[in-house]
Amino acid sequence: MPVALETPRLIVRLACQKDVPQILQYLRDNDAFHHPFTPLPPEGWLTRDFWRGQVARNFKHYQQGQALRLFLFDRQSPGVVIGMANFTQFMGYPFYACNLGYGLAEKKQGQGLMQEALQAAIDHVFCTMNYHRIQASYMPRNQRSGNLLKRLGFVIEGEAKNYLLINGVWEDHILVSLTNPHWQLKDH
Repeated sequence: MPVALETPRLIVRLACQKDVPQILQYLRDNDAFHHPFTPLPPEGWLTRDFWRGQVARNFKHYQQGQALRLFLFDRQSPGVVIGMANFTQFMGYPFYACNLGYGLAEKKQGQGLMQEALQAAIDHVFCTMNYHRIQASYMPRNQRSGNLLKRLGFVIEGEAKNYLLINGVWEDHILVSLTNPHWQLKDH
């Protein structure tokens, strides 16, 4: 497994084919909870075939330096998916940046698990992958997400009107970023 990060309570890693049933379980169990904050999913989103292909694409995109799509597993039940953390749209020289999106199971909210997972993942993106900037956004009505990003050190850069199409509606978003204080120029 190319990326497998361990925290006190979690394993944060790329998924493999054996994880597909648990990914589907996580998505089905949390669909209603995440629905107000996520774009409409692609056709076949909740099917085994879609996720078999998606797991393979995730690995390929990681190998090509395009994305790092991680799943969160509870260390007490290492086969159970409890969340996702996606670093996408990696851009190299001269930007060295990516975008962050994430989601956590409804039953796992309020325990600090996403902060724990994202801190480990951010450290990996900054220290191992040597990126300079991580960008994220959240809807103003999702203050829980805003508070999480603030605790992680993200700073508000502005508000974008009609920024993302969420469930068929253009939603305003607060734009935030975090920069790597230890970034160093390497071969580009």
